[in-house]
Formats: sequence, structure tokens, C-alpha cells
Amino acid sequence: MAPSASAYSGETFNERTKGKDVRTSNIIAAKAVANAVRTSLGPRGMDKLMQLSSGEVLISNDGATILSKMNVLHPAAKMLVELSQSQDIEAGDGTTTVVVLAGALLEACSGLLSKGIHPTAIASAFARAAGLVTRIMEDASRDVDMNDRDALVNAVTTCLSSKVVSQNSDILAPIAVDSVLGIIPDVDRNAAINVDLRDIRMVQQIGGTIDDTELVNGLVFNKGTTKSAGGPSRIENAKIALIQFCLSAPKTDMDNSVVVSDYAAMDRILRDERKYLLQMCKKIKKSGANVLLIQKSILRDAYNELSLHFLAKMGILVVTDIERPDVEFVCRTLGCSPIAHIDSLSPDKLGSAQHVGDVVMPGSGHKVVKFMGVANPGKTMTVLLRGSNDLVIAEANRSVHDAQCVVRSLVKKRYLIAGGGAPEMEASLKLGEMAKEMTGLDSYCIRAFADALEVIPYTLAENAGLRPIDIVTELRRKHAEGVMGAGIDVRAGKVMDMYELDVIQPLLVSTSAINLATETVCMILKVDDLVIVQ
Repeated sequence: MAPSASAYSGETFNERTKGKDVRTSNIIAAKAVANAVRTSLGPRGMDKLMQLSSGEVLISNDGATILSKMNVLHPAAKMLVELSQSQDIEAGDGTTTVVVLAGALLEACSGLLSKGIHPTAIASAFARAAGLVTRIMEDASRDVDMNDRDALVNAVTTCLSSKVVSQNSDILAPIAVDSVLGIIPDVDRNAAINVDLRDIRMVQQIGGTIDDTELVNGLVFNKGTTKSAGGPSRIENAKIALIQFCLSAPKTDMDNSVVVSDYAAMDRILRDERKYLLQMCKKIKKSGANVLLIQKSILRDAYNELSLHFLAKMGILVVTDIERPDVEFVCRTLGCSPIAHIDSLSPDKLGSAQHVGDVVMPGSGHKVVKFMGVANPGKTMTVLLRGSNDLVIAEANRSVHDAQCVVRSLVKKRYLIAGGGAPEMEASLKLGEMAKEMTGLDSYCIRAFADALEVIPYTLAENAGLRPIDIVTELRRKHAEGVMGAGIDVRAGKVMDMYELDVIQPLLVSTSAINLATETVCMILKVDDLVIVQ
């Protein structure tokens, strides 16, 4: 006998109810993550104090940093953590914006789903809306010349205004801009299509304040030279060798011990060791090197007191404990080649610098080694970060990296757009007008998308302690009158033209946030079941 229609409808009803419950659960979990970082948005956003499982304490208001340290268990909530990391990789800034935006879009989805609109219809309408918003923002943007340093500094200052170190932005913004411009080939900066920020090395040194941070067109190691009595601490016209072999007595491959009971034999071992080390030091001196960089060794001592004594007698400055990951950067900066064996040491593998020496850091008394006047064939830069403690330096490091990412975004896409919630309000207004001319479900969904975009100016006003409804209404009126750059000036507490105040940001930050947030929301919408595999 064929099953009755009621049995089918019962099964279908159960399936639909299950899918609806899972979708609601996913939306609630993702919105909870978005609400957790929402208070950190904007120049007046609050900072988060995080205590990690290791006991380490972290202070930050960078969305990607906060979310990456959170112990998120729900799978849908994890998608928002990955979303902020994607924005960090793509644009480097706007990591809080993208999560807040995703939360607002999910809120809009809840309303549309409760009206019985199918998730697939909502997802396709949102994807279409994201494309329209990107086009609206591109029309509202302005070209930027990579040789116009002031415009770049203004964009970076806007990025730094929401960071913990915002009061030091007048020092850090020019450093971030100059460090990125320094690694772009001078032939034509406007021809570059991307930059590799790994060519900029961040060296952290506790002591002093953030205002003591400096940009070094050369190389800096955050510890002083290693020298025994009488060794040089500065060298002019340096010839630099980077060695990867050990300046210590050789050891066997296997772990063993040699028992010496005869004083004559012991004396002979010490004499042979001395002869062996002296021979190696003479070969280094013969190559013409007067500065020696020694890579850190795990298996045996990279150097010993005897080898340092010989090198000091020969007038060779020694810097030890070069980390393995830093070797490539050092070679590209100094123009030298790493030397794996003493027999392969030759003058053509040496790097050069006009001046190498210890520099005492003001405010702490710590010493660092600076290599100035380097050939720098690999176009690299070094930023020496200073700060009163580890927390401040770590946050300054993250902030400067975000600032450098802003300049990289402008290299990728040479357009600037107003900040202060201006592009989101402009897009919301234009998209709302487009939605009125459409028909069917698309019109309804795109209208909801346009309303969700207003969450950015609303949150900026809310975090600044202003009246969000009054400010957003005033902002909407300005944009309706055709003032494309109208945004929220949180310091004055009113709506102003952001272009006049030089509050500008890269177009890529805004468009990337819209597209990535929409993609994530569409993915969450299309999930109707949660399968847990043990």
C-alpha cells in the first residue's frame, strides 16, 4: 500500500523545522561573536584585555587579534573568526568592521527568514547587492598617486586613529608609509601591483617610549656585539661575513665521552683545539672580513671564549645568535651569502656597510647593533620599535603592521574613499533607491541589505558616546543632499565632510569587507544541518 500524503508532509515538516532550528542556532552564535567585538569599532572604541591560557596578558582592539585569541567552540562562530583573518590577509585593516557588518547582515537575514523567504533567494539577492555596493563605492572613490606622501600618511593616520597607540600616530604614520615606499622599486611607484611586507623587519626593544621608534635604512639587531676583552665595538667600511658553521671544538656525530687520564694527552687536546680554532680565525681574517655574524646553533656551541679572543685580537667585530629565519633577510640587506663551511669563505661572498657598531638606546641603556650605509640590493627596511613594556610594544607592532597593510592596499588598488561611515551610508542610500526600482523578492532583500549597512555609522556614533539615531539621521540627510564625503567626526561629535578633514581610507578595505562579509553570511544561510563526527 502506498504511503499517505500526510506521512510525506510530516517528514517534510520535520526536515524543515530541523533546518530552521540549525540556521537560527548558527545565526545566534555568529551574532554573539559580532557583538563581542562591536564595542571596539572606531576611534573611540574600547580595548579588550585578554588573559591567555599561558597566563600572558594581551591588550588590543584589533578585531582579528581579539577573535584569534578567543576560544570559540560553535562551528558557525568559528566562520566569523576566519572571516576577520581573511580580511586581515586581504586588506590588513577593517577586521572589526567586517565582523560587525556580518553580524548586521545576519540580523537582517533573521527578519527575512521569519517572513518565509527562502534562504537561497536571500543569498542570491545579497550577492547581487554586494556587487552593486562595490560599484557605488568605486564611483565615490578618488584616485591616489603613490608619490603623494601626504595622502598616504592621512590614510595611515585614519587607520591608526582606532588603535591603542593612536596618540603616537604622528610618529608611527610617516614611519609606516616610508617603510613600505622604501621597498617599492624607485623606477615607477605607480607601476607596482603589490609589495611583500616580509621585506620590512620589526625589531622590538624594551625601554624608552613609542615616540623613540625609528625607521632604519639598514639593519638592526636587538642585542649588542659579543666581544671579549679588547674586541672592537664599531667598524668603518665593514666587510661582513655570515657564517653557518661553528667556531668551537668539533664533536662526533654520536653522543659519547672521552676519558683522558694522562696530563700530557690533555695538554695535547687543548693545544690541538687552540690550533684548530686559530686556523679557522686566520682564514676568516684572510678573506678580508672585519665583521662576523654567527648563526645560532642547536647541536653544539656556535662559538666559545677562545674563538672570541682570537677574533678580538684580529680586530673583527662579532655579532652572535643570528636566528635561522632571519638569515635570508640579512643576506638580502647586506648583499652577502651565507657560508656553510670555512673552505667556501671567499671575498665575493662578503657583504658591505659604511658603519657597523653598538648604539646605546636612550631611556634604557640597552645596546643594539646598527648596520648603516648598506648596499641594500634586496630593497629592505627595518623598524626599531620602542616601548615601556612588552604589552605596549606588542600592540605597537600590530598597529604598525596594520598601517603598512593600508599602504599595501593602496598599492594593490589605487583609490581612496572617505572614512567615518561615509561609504557605508552612501552605499545604503543608493542601494535603497535601486531597490525601489526592482520587483519581487530581490527588491525586499536588497532593501534589508541597504539598511544593514547603516550599522557601521550607527556603531561609530554609539561607541563615541553620541546620540546614534540623531547622528545617523543627519548623516542620511547630508548624503541625500549629495555630500558624498559626509561622515561622523567623533572628536567634534557631529557630521562633517571627511575629505576636508583628511579622514580617508583605502577603497580596498571597504569593498573587501563588504564582499567577504556577504560571502560568509551566504554560506551560513545555506547550512541547514549540523553533523558532529566523533
